[in-house]
Parts: sequence; structure tokens; C-alpha cells
Amino acid sequence: MKLLLVGASGLVGGVVLEVLKERGFENVDIILAASEKSVGKKVNFAKKEISLVSVETALEMKPDVAIFSAGSAISKKMAPILAKQNCYVIDNSSAWRLDKNIPLVIPEVNPHTISKETKIIANPNCSTIQLVVALAPLHRKYKIKRLVISTYQSVSGTGAKAIEQLFAERENRGHEKVYPYEIDLNLLPHGGDFQEDGYTSEEQKLVDETRKILEDDNIAVTATVVRVPVIGGHSEAVNVEFYNDFDIDELRETLKNSQGIVVQDDNEKNIYPMPLFAHQKDDVFVGRIRRDFSQPNSLNMWVVSDNVRKGAATNAVQILEKLKEKNLVK
Repeated sequence: MKLLLVGASGLVGGVVLEVLKERGFENVDIILAASEKSVGKKVNFAKKEISLVSVETALEMKPDVAIFSAGSAISKKMAPILAKQNCYVIDNSSAWRLDKNIPLVIPEVNPHTISKETKIIANPNCSTIQLVVALAPLHRKYKIKRLVISTYQSVSGTGAKAIEQLFAERENRGHEKVYPYEIDLNLLPHGGDFQEDGYTSEEQKLVDETRKILEDDNIAVTATVVRVPVIGGHSEAVNVEFYNDFDIDELRETLKNSQGIVVQDDNEKNIYPMPLFAHQKDDVFVGRIRRDFSQPNSLNMWVVSDNVRKGAATNAVQILEKLKEKNLVK
């Protein structure tokens, strides 16, 4: 397999390289591409120094699979060109997520949407991935009617410059301002861009992507996104209303037996999911599982995951693994 990684010098790109090594792809024939200002720089991968090339140069090298972590503009421009070259493109940007002809894939949830014809495959938004990993087994069993989601999203979801802003504020030194206000010792009820209806683009992603992945446009979804002064790991308070009633112990067991989920739910021992424990792990952690007594067939739970790993890099590499499992690439 000849594998192309676009955005190799970025925050997510670096983690993609780590996950590739961890999951047995260290011997792959890899091409690393980045922006023009980074071309020629060296990146270490599997005890080798690899020079970064431009995306245009990478196209000429005819990769079999490409993982894009470089933003929507480059994905919209280059992914169709690679697809015409019979290359599978796994895209981390928002460019293709809501295209009805492009699968939006979480390998634990909907790998059946990957086929020989799906040359471009979209990676969902990080907050959507952890949410739907936790919801999918419950939707199959009890059928979701309505979701109310409040997210507590770390600064790494904005990128390396946001992490730098947080530390610079903490150390009282000059910095480039990524957020409209200070983030240290503060919360911003603002993720993405504001829309005319008052919701933000990050909130809208939770609505649209959840429905698409679960293949159910009838699910009512409302969300509030909050940015918090945490370096890595997104947390979500999730209220779920089902059409069918549930036994809370049976529901908890369903989550425990589901792929990609670790249940941390022991109130007596103060065991519950936190970004502190999710850091650099690939699982989705679920806890504070309890019935919502204010409404029939309703549940509250708390969902945490490493947004850079499972929320981006690991999910992309897991899609690559599915392509191999389906014998679509060697």
C-alpha cells in the first residue's frame, strides 16, 4: 500500500503518524505532504526521516489511500482528483460530511457504508464521533426520539494555536489570540461560527452528522457547545429520550458490551469519565448513567473521549483498517 498523509506537519497529522505506528502500519510506503511553507522539512516516522512534499507532488506519486488533515479547501480541491486516480480518500475536514453520496463513517457504528465505489470517505466531527459511539447501541435497542447535548470541548479542538493561547494566558505572556476572550479560567459558550438562527456551526454539526450516521432524520437534536480551559479531551452531557422504555442495568450492560466503549460508572468510588483519564486513549468513556425522572423513557449520561485521537486521527486509521478488511486495498 502506498499511503499519503496530507497535513503531516499539523497537530492531527502528527497523531495520525503515532496511531499508524501503534496499529502496525510502520512498514507502509508513506508519502507526507504539507503546505508550501513546510515543504522540504523532515518528519520522523518508524525510525526514518521523511521529507515533506507538496500535495501536487504527492498526486504524481499515485497513492492508493490518502488521509487528509489539512482543512476543507484543500480537501475540496484535491480529493476528487485522487478519487479519479482510484485512490481512497479519508477526509478529516468538514468538506464532504453532509454530501449524500459520501459515507460519514465511524468504524464501530456504520462500516457497512464503505464500498468499492466510495472513493471519498468522510471522518465525522470529533464531538459527533464520541457521541454516536455511545448512542448507536442504545438507538438499535431502544430507538432514540430526542437528544439534548451540552458539550465541554477542549482547546485542542481549535488547534495548536489555541493550546498556545491557553498556556500564554496562564503564564501571563504575549500570544496570538485565537478566541475572542480569554480561555484560561473561563468558559466560552461559542464553538465555530454563529448562524442566523443563533446556533453555531459546531452545534449544527452535532444535529446533522448524528442523524446521518444513525440513518434516522427523525431524531430531534438540540445542542449547546462550550469551549473549556482543558488541553485535550471533549466531554458531553447527553440527555436521551427513547421511544421504548429500558431497564437501567440492562442498558448499562449494553454499553459495556459495545465496541469502543469503556463504562466508568461507580458513584461510591467516585469513578466517572474525565479528560484526565481519556488522554491519549482511543476509547469512548461513558458514566453518570442514570434515568431522567422528569420525562418517560429518558436517560442522562456523561461521555468523554480524546478528541485528537478517537475524534480525528484514530477514527481515520480505523477507516483505513476497514478498507483493508474489505480487501479494497492491500
